[in-house]
Amino acid sequence: MRIDLNSDLGESFGSWRMGDDDAMLDVVTSANVACGFHAGDPSVMLRAVSAAAERGVVVGAHVAYRDLAGFGRRFVDVAPDELVADVVYQIAALDGMCRLAGTQVAYVKPHGALYNTIVHHDAQARAVVTALTSYDDALPLMGLPGSAVQRHAEAAGVPFVVEAFADRGYQPDGTLTPRSAPGAVLHDPEAVAQRMVRMVTDGVVEAVDGTTIPLRADSICTHGDSPGAVAMARATRAALQEAGVQVAAFLR
Repeated sequence: MRIDLNSDLGESFGSWRMGDDDAMLDVVTSANVACGFHAGDPSVMLRAVSAAAERGVVVGAHVAYRDLAGFGRRFVDVAPDELVADVVYQIAALDGMCRLAGTQVAYVKPHGALYNTIVHHDAQARAVVTALTSYDDALPLMGLPGSAVQRHAEAAGVPFVVEAFADRGYQPDGTLTPRSAPGAVLHDPEAVAQRMVRMVTDGVVEAVDGTTIPLRADSICTHGDSPGAVAMARATRAALQEAGVQVAAFLR
């Protein structure tokens, strides 16, 4: 058994600080780095990818709607051709910083509202996949299983990385519980860790209503901005390794 651990990093902006990137990079195997649209700025981006490269952590472009004020968590009814350009712009910006740090963008993961929207929004899902194939059709795309974006990625020959969330609640249909609803964000490191061990070993996760849903994933995410994020990531990694699961980047 093998699983990748990822986290959303590089989400500070100017003098405003979000998360503990250095501590998280000592735990995870892949880093989703903000590209300046929902968070991050050029200095933050360069610092994050440099720190990842120093530790041998794989870098992904964490692309989002153009929504700094809302941290990318508000739906934007953007035209598909504009979304293609926005996604390409973000990948290219982070890729430039990666070149300076001696690494590269190795995959793409949408953020926040964009991530959730392309589970069901066909036009935006197709636009995200078009952006990848236009920029580099070998770039894997990370997202939820059974989503519209997975369907478009597989049709276009784009490698799709199935993701599970350690610190987020699931609906019975396998989608994420909206952040405004009870049970959306989990906080207990040990409970989160055992939940992910069960997901990896048994292929199931408990939804917010107590039902069990099937879930097989290539990567587990702990959000870098969650309270106690580093503690949850450390507990998850330790529990997985104790259960005999190899923790390694999905690209290796």
